[in-house]
Amino acid sequence: MPRYFRIAALRQRRTVDLRELLALSVEAAVQGGREVKRVREDDVLEKSKGKAKDGASERLTLGDLSSHRKMYHLIKNTFPFLQVNAEEHATAGGEQTSVWDHVIPADLQQVGEGREVSADDVTVWIDSLDATREYTENLQKYVTTMVCVAVKGIPAIGVIHKPFTEYTAWALVGSGSNVQTRASHGKKPPQVIVSHSHAGKATRFIQTAFGNDTAVHTAGGAGYKVLALLDPPDGQYEEADVYLHITYIKKWDICAGNAILKVLGGHMTTLKGEQIDYGSAEANHGGVLASVGVDHQALLAKLQRANNQRPR
Repeated sequence: MPRYFRIAALRQRRTVDLRELLALSVEAAVQGGREVKRVREDDVLEKSKGKAKDGASERLTLGDLSSHRKMYHLIKNTFPFLQVNAEEHATAGGEQTSVWDHVIPADLQQVGEGREVSADDVTVWIDSLDATREYTENLQKYVTTMVCVAVKGIPAIGVIHKPFTEYTAWALVGSGSNVQTRASHGKKPPQVIVSHSHAGKATRFIQTAFGNDTAVHTAGGAGYKVLALLDPPDGQYEEADVYLHITYIKKWDICAGNAILKVLGGHMTTLKGEQIDYGSAEANHGGVLASVGVDHQALLAKLQRANNQRPR
């Protein structure tokens, strides 16, 4: 079938193949990452988006916008009927005519045959530049671009791409992943990684829950913190068993990591142990507890006890 007929057929379909969506998600994250890297080598052009709900200043850069436009248009032009939720909302400019070439790379062939799902059940989450603050400070290791595909609100595909090392972690639930867990999991107390922005408050809570000798690492970027639980081959990470976020967070920050952990036998829930619904509103108000290689339910019980001890 000629390429233009194939693309026209894809535009009319009301079902999508998850293996195709995985390949498209990887390509979108990589193309966005190229924009992130290109802009950082030129001029970041930072400005404020205002205040987040936790009071922190939300930054916006040309890297965010250029990456967003690449990622958003590639996905929407290929499958225009899909719901795409993104951190940025500007759609003008950029490669508005770009369409995925429908080629599944050899390294993704290992996931086997695809699975068709209804397009109406699919929600795509894209984070065009995770760790914007660190990006403006040229702390490159924390920066990622991410894509997640949820089916009926449940994470099915996760892609975390690191633009400055060109490493991409991906996972398709039920089929596999190209990243592994570390062999060193299971230390007691667990090693915990938290955001720079609320390190003090989180550390006190963690040490109340798990003991004063609990090691707490700080880092930028939700994507980076999930990779710190795993064994990516592209450089040094703070090794951790648990990722904890105690405040409001957007779902495009965590959905990709949730999918990857799910494939690897890990867990990501709210601090109350609730599963996070990725088919609905963009905000997650319940905090995040992500773990792999440890007893997630035991962690939740200790956090609940610590929360009950906090002054009201």
